[in-house]
Amino acid sequence: MILLNVSRTRRRRLGVAAAAGGLLAALLTAGPAAAIPDPGDSPAAPKDVSRSDQAEARAAIKSGDIPGQDEIVHSANITHVANIPKDVLSGTNSDLAFQGKYAFAGNYDGFRIFDISNPKKPKTVAQVLCPGSQNDISVSGNLLFLSTDSSRSDSSCNSTTQPATEKSSWEGMKVFDISDKRNPRYVAAVETACGSHTHTLVPDRKNVYVYVSSYSPNAAYPDCRPPHDGISVIKVPRKAPHKAAVVGFPVLFPGEGPDGGGNPGAPTNPGVSKTTGCHDITVLPSKDLAAGACMGDGILFSIKNPERPKVIDRVQDNVNFAFWHSATFNQRADKVVFTDELGGGGAATCNAEIGPNRGADGIYDIVGKGDRSKLVFRSYFKIPRHQADTENCVAHNGSLIPVRGRDLMVQAWYQGGISVWDFTNSKKPKEIAYFERGPLSTDQLVTGGSWSAYYYNGYIYSNDMAKGFDVLRIDDKRTDQARKVHMKELNVQTQPDYFD
Repeated sequence: MILLNVSRTRRRRLGVAAAAGGLLAALLTAGPAAAIPDPGDSPAAPKDVSRSDQAEARAAIKSGDIPGQDEIVHSANITHVANIPKDVLSGTNSDLAFQGKYAFAGNYDGFRIFDISNPKKPKTVAQVLCPGSQNDISVSGNLLFLSTDSSRSDSSCNSTTQPATEKSSWEGMKVFDISDKRNPRYVAAVETACGSHTHTLVPDRKNVYVYVSSYSPNAAYPDCRPPHDGISVIKVPRKAPHKAAVVGFPVLFPGEGPDGGGNPGAPTNPGVSKTTGCHDITVLPSKDLAAGACMGDGILFSIKNPERPKVIDRVQDNVNFAFWHSATFNQRADKVVFTDELGGGGAATCNAEIGPNRGADGIYDIVGKGDRSKLVFRSYFKIPRHQADTENCVAHNGSLIPVRGRDLMVQAWYQGGISVWDFTNSKKPKEIAYFERGPLSTDQLVTGGSWSAYYYNGYIYSNDMAKGFDVLRIDDKRTDQARKVHMKELNVQTQPDYFD
């Protein structure tokens, strides 16, 4: 049973220890349907944990150190406004995008469109069945973009899984026309090397450029062979999206090795991912800047020429960062928050054993101007509440809360919940609000929790992998000013100038 708006003080003294098939989309509006991803598109299966870990989780719940199973707790300045459970699309919920009164929610089975004109009562407008992980999602004008990062039999929405070793397999970007929100229309597919794990839009008036992030090449994959040391750039004409095509593959990590010049990973840097591409990129068009989270490297680059991005600086953290996952600029573009997805999002890393510096955010100041800019490390931030060893928890997707003169961010932490924190002083970040559910299970590590938590037009919206679409409201003098800022469109990885 989910308990709404339970306000309970959390005790923190105890941590739990260690297009061959045609462009066809199925529009679903009612009733249950068999919309389950094929093997290879679904998250990791539940993992057994030791009896001692099970006992410690139950003891922590009993003592009040963590919420009860499925119980909701939050800080006094957070209100849980609404929850919309999964419906026809039963797969894992993923990323979010926004336009006007609509929220667009990715799901491994496809995507769902909500009418959020009344945030207290979101309504489903459409559900589109189009399986393929992760279905990372963005919108621009009348176009919706969907990433496919699993090997499929073809580019259609009725495709099935197929080994990546087969040349006919397909992965990449899908494009939909959403001029009619109740009837999205699949209009284009573009295959990209190693698929599309995530993507980032760089829009202009006539075209939308799409930066496609993907990684982990293999010599046995015909369409994903090493070196894979860059990103695919797709150009999509707004008035002719069917002409979308790859226009370049800029190399971000030049080098003479078989995988290019990125972080070599183990054994040189034990516990660090080898860089074989990027996981996610955030662009700041108003400053012609981008920040890339690229497995073993963090990069800052110029996008003055969107087809030919230029790396300005590159950093590594071979002590505490395992996998550079995502990036967020502050409003003044003199800081970048990078996240470390230790354990790949499927492990329990918010406990005393892992500690405060791993699976955390890394805050970097941008020092200098133009092509001489440097990323300078200042501090780590991690949620101050320990989670059970049956809860996957690590730094994940978040966005700025637009307040002049302050650097505030809301962020998803999977089963660690949602955290609102202040990094105005980049050396001393601090949490100011939180929301979380108790563990999905006390017997197994079951993957779940908030994938993305973003601030949009006065509310926080979260796509919980298991529990559905959540709406939160924060009432705090430090964030109240943000309610005056209203956006017509928001893709968090295409970061806006909120005050322009």
